[in-house]
Amino acid sequence: MSDHVLNVLFLCTGNSARSILAEAALNAMGAGRFKAWSAGSHPSGKVNPFAMEIIQKNRLPVDDLRSKNWDEFAAPGAPALDFVFTVCDNAAGEVCPVWPGQPMTAHWGVPDPAAVEGSDEDKRRAFFRTWTALSNRISIFVSLPMSKLDRLSLQNRLNEIGKSRAEQPT
Repeated sequence: MSDHVLNVLFLCTGNSARSILAEAALNAMGAGRFKAWSAGSHPSGKVNPFAMEIIQKNRLPVDDLRSKNWDEFAAPGAPALDFVFTVCDNAAGEVCPVWPGQPMTAHWGVPDPAAVEGSDEDKRRAFFRTWTALSNRISIFVSLPMSKLDRLSLQNRLNEIGKSRAEQPT
């Protein structure tokens, strides 16, 4: 599985914050071994400005980031996906999109920082917690010995990553 660039899609409902953060993080950490995208089942049509802010503060590119519908990745000519991860938060009662097909899938739910109300500083803290949680999970993911794991072992590891602590203490 590791002899080519592995294509990863991060899904959420609105594709404005969590999935965008995950896309930026994996493209940075993937060292050319991974190519990440993000999409939503009901995209908002815009990237949350707090998501853009934290990505830029980490000196990562933002030019190609946009809120888009997951239909783009089911259309003819779309990249063949190796992994699809949902990042919406089932605990908050959100309905996560389900991806059909053959890629390996896992749920890596985190609370929605875009749903936080309060001051801009409260919102920045929420985005920082989400960024940290997703970055930690992605760091574990990119360190997996892909070529040494059979499909079942890899699926178990992906599920374990999704169960890892989603937030840092405030």
